[in-house]
Amino acid sequence: MYYRQKNLFAPRFQLSRGAGDSNTPMIISKSRLLTTMKAAFRAIGLDVGFANTTMSEENTLRRLFRGQRVQFVLDVGANTGQFGSLVRKCGFLGPIVSFEPLAAAHGKLVARAAHDPQWTIADRAAVGAAPGTGVINVAFNSTSSSLLGMNIRHLRAAPNSRLLHTEEVSVIPLDDCIDRYVAADSSGFLKVDAQGYELEVFRGADKCLSRRIDVIQTELSLVELYEHQPLMLEICEALKQYNFHLRHIIPGLKDPIDHSLLQFDGIFLKN
Repeated sequence: MYYRQKNLFAPRFQLSRGAGDSNTPMIISKSRLLTTMKAAFRAIGLDVGFANTTMSEENTLRRLFRGQRVQFVLDVGANTGQFGSLVRKCGFLGPIVSFEPLAAAHGKLVARAAHDPQWTIADRAAVGAAPGTGVINVAFNSTSSSLLGMNIRHLRAAPNSRLLHTEEVSVIPLDDCIDRYVAADSSGFLKVDAQGYELEVFRGADKCLSRRIDVIQTELSLVELYEHQPLMLEICEALKQYNFHLRHIIPGLKDPIDHSLLQFDGIFLKN
């Protein structure tokens, strides 16, 4: 015999009344309890948020993996595997394919995925519109590295993104390599972290976007952080041609001086 809780997302708590009161149990809903706890913390000067009620990247992805038919994840611009690890933390157990152009980051990525048989690391390369080679600007913080030059607005917002050195890399389109990694009749999730090079990634993924991808997570910039990069509206229009529409926003880089939002992640779903 076992007990099944009818509603996992709205449990109720039973508290006994004090002496002299009725023996009838007092029922408090979870939402009321959380509200009371938040008020108590505010009284001592603390503003507390609870993980299962915030719109964090992790919680957004958890809901997406529960609600969408995701059979694989393509992680473009994987760096050392931060997003792949987050995907696993969010409960996705299927194939992950990661692409990373930086030599040092690629080595760490391979090591990180070594014990996960469902996590494949592609040969070191950048993802773009057409096959070829390019020169990537390696940033001090690694994660801000880009095939595009960096603008002063980015350096002001993130001084540790300054140029460290450059590396020559191969460039490959997704359409040319996806069949090596995932089944032809499967549909998946594309994450793009290309630091201003997002539109070039999409230009090399026409077949993927038309038939193989149902969810996209990509960086969107409101100002030019990299030289000649496309901004949010241009990316949205490009993806709209494939019937993708912006559904969720995950806040990202802010200007430390005026606190304006400069860049965020957008999650697009195919209608």
